[in-house]
Amino acid sequence: MKRFVTVVTAMALIASLGAVGAFAGGAPEEEPVETVELLYVEWEGEIAATYVAQVVLEEMGYDVTVTALSAAAMWEGIAAGDGDGMLSAWLPHTHGEYREATEGRVEELSALLDGARIGLMVPTYVEIDSIAELNDHADEFGGEIIGIEPGAGIMAATEDAIDVYGLNLTLVESSDAAMQAALADAYDNEDWVVVTGWTPHPKEGRHELKYLEDPEGVYGEVEYVAAIVRQGLQDDMPEVYQFLDNFYWEVEDFAELMEWNADEVHGDPYDNAQVWVEENRDLVETWLP
Repeated sequence: MKRFVTVVTAMALIASLGAVGAFAGGAPEEEPVETVELLYVEWEGEIAATYVAQVVLEEMGYDVTVTALSAAAMWEGIAAGDGDGMLSAWLPHTHGEYREATEGRVEELSALLDGARIGLMVPTYVEIDSIAELNDHADEFGGEIIGIEPGAGIMAATEDAIDVYGLNLTLVESSDAAMQAALADAYDNEDWVVVTGWTPHPKEGRHELKYLEDPEGVYGEVEYVAAIVRQGLQDDMPEVYQFLDNFYWEVEDFAELMEWNADEVHGDPYDNAQVWVEENRDLVETWLP
């Protein structure tokens, strides 16, 4: 009986010491949540990819922040270590200059999308087929090429096209949203309009469009979109590195998601990404480390 009392007393003492330790901060501390910084450009495909990546990484247990920047600032941010990664590198042509400027300071992972391209686009009712024909119809286009934000790779390529083809049209700086609005307005009235275009983009699902032929090859060939990460990410966050390297999808996989993001009725890109991830678990599973 005495031994039993001694054992009970000892157990009570251990329990009380544990409680004191907890109040004194002696309980095991939880591991701090690692933060992943993703940078992106505000193009429809890149918005979709970035927010999907955010949702999946959060499910993997990371705290994720996403920041929209110009293409130049995005590349330099990764190179400087201000961001961990991005899924917005259009290569080898569109972002080739940024890739060269950050050589040795960033790491290119696998392509996440094949078949991307850029160029000048017009509605199919426009009766020309080549960039070389634009000058003959400059007045019908209002003397303008509707562009997006300055600093984008496609804007630089279009400035080159104006020089190479000797175009008498002015490149108008705006934004993706403003370019889409101008295109939609012209399309509804069957007015002639030429815009900076790229694939994938939801405007291709809304309007019947065509790329103007580029006989001088200013806009390059078909491209791919790749993930780019900062140096050292593989050692610091191997799971994040592997996930970004595994991320791959086809245009048909996320065409509906781009439409959701372009339609305010469906909510914001983060909410849409959550729905998309839930509905595409089989594909998402192939990306996980």
